[in-house]
Amino acid sequence: MEETRRYLDRIGIGAPRGESEKRFSDGGQYRFEVPGIQRPGTMAALIDAMEQQDVRVHRVTQTRGIMLLTDTEIEEMAGMARETGIELFLSVGPRATYDTSASARTPEGARIGYRLRGYDNLVYAVEDVKRAAELGVRGIVVYDEGLLWVLGRMRADGELPADLHLKVSAHCGHGNPASARLLQDIGADSLNPVRDLQIPMLASLREAIDISIDVHTENPKSSGGFIRHYEVPDIIRYAAPVYLKTGGSVAGHHGWETTEAQARERIRQVVLVRDMIERYYPEAVLSEGGDLSIPVGGG
Repeated sequence: MEETRRYLDRIGIGAPRGESEKRFSDGGQYRFEVPGIQRPGTMAALIDAMEQQDVRVHRVTQTRGIMLLTDTEIEEMAGMARETGIELFLSVGPRATYDTSASARTPEGARIGYRLRGYDNLVYAVEDVKRAAELGVRGIVVYDEGLLWVLGRMRADGELPADLHLKVSAHCGHGNPASARLLQDIGADSLNPVRDLQIPMLASLREAIDISIDVHTENPKSSGGFIRHYEVPDIIRYAAPVYLKTGGSVAGHHGWETTEAQARERIRQVVLVRDMIERYYPEAVLSEGGDLSIPVGGG
């Protein structure tokens, strides 16, 4: 066993060595992300609640799919994000549950998650990303490792904007440092690991990678329904730089069509987590941004 540990350490997969000393580019340890904001009206309600509650949210994530938004809706959401100075991440659309897969809807077949099936769906997924990028979006949620590899190559080759940020979804099912390192090596800019990793497990990911780790502080019932507010201070200590993905308990499931009232409730959840940090880890540094993937003017 010790020989295996020594080998893993040599290839950059070492055991956790204590609190993380890694940071965002501005020196911050944590940022806030609110998922499940599917349409412009919901995003407007979220931003209004942010301002009323005087709380900072760095990233908003749409989870239903780019192909389910019109150009006008994407432009509206990108415009609001630009004006507010927050990141807008859109999810790739034609995943397995959207195509003709019967297997994806069975208990065993569900393991394929939202990955892509076949050549054509890979092409469609790339087209989804290209359309979002042309409309100014600079954040994409990816559900398939092969697609991530293709998008990373396209970005390096100038086929996609150099500042396009690729975020790996928790639905890919990754939860160990070797997988995290692989994803970073093929183009990931941030990683949402599986939702129920314990803090030492998160620390092992942080030891292996430099990209941000996006951690669910709470979850809808469909993914366990657990809430980790009291763990947040230690999540920051051991996983920084980290996005605290907050507000999920308001939803019924992934891809939930969040109402405007529920968008405001998600901000209330962010306030609860912020207060927990201020109470138990007041010296934690909130990132002010600096390298955020904020939408640009559409081309």
